[in-house]
Amino acid sequence: MKNLVNSVFREHLNLVQSLLEGESAKILSRMADIIVKALQKGNKVIFFGNGGSAADSQHLAAEFVGRFQKERKALPAISLTVNTSHMTAIANDYSFDIIFERQIEALAKTGDVSLGISTSGGSKNVIRAQEKAKAMGLKTLAFIGEKKSPLEDLCDAVFKVPSPNTARVQECHILAGHILCLLVESTLFGDE
Repeated sequence: MKNLVNSVFREHLNLVQSLLEGESAKILSRMADIIVKALQKGNKVIFFGNGGSAADSQHLAAEFVGRFQKERKALPAISLTVNTSHMTAIANDYSFDIIFERQIEALAKTGDVSLGISTSGGSKNVIRAQEKAKAMGLKTLAFIGEKKSPLEDLCDAVFKVPSPNTARVQECHILAGHILCLLVESTLFGDE
């Protein structure tokens, strides 16, 4: 058991080390800058994804609305995965592929930021939502895994985790999300 646990920790540490040595700081800083500019103009951040990425989208939206590390005013953010009536009605009446696209159409406005999370990078509903967001004038961001993804061409900035292991990718996505929260809070609120 100890060997298995240690091998998972080593795999995680090696992956984080590769992110540290790559372009992650530059990419996350760019994402934070996009979000800060949108929030300063009265816009919101919209998060979405499937499965573990749905949980991450809810988690990150909560960090914005509640707080991350600073006592400060609430920041406007929503997760498109929290309204089960919306999701199940859209999936039932139309298609699961448009559950996020339809909500973007209804809830987003030009200047908002949409952040789609897809471990595989191939989630059709995330891709379609980002296509709609781009067409509506939103800034588009994505967290993905190592596979080539259509999201790379649809988004203004993409945080890509170089691993085929879903669990490791998800761990790095929430780490990146927390870093994004830290950067946004620090920029907007400094030492308040």
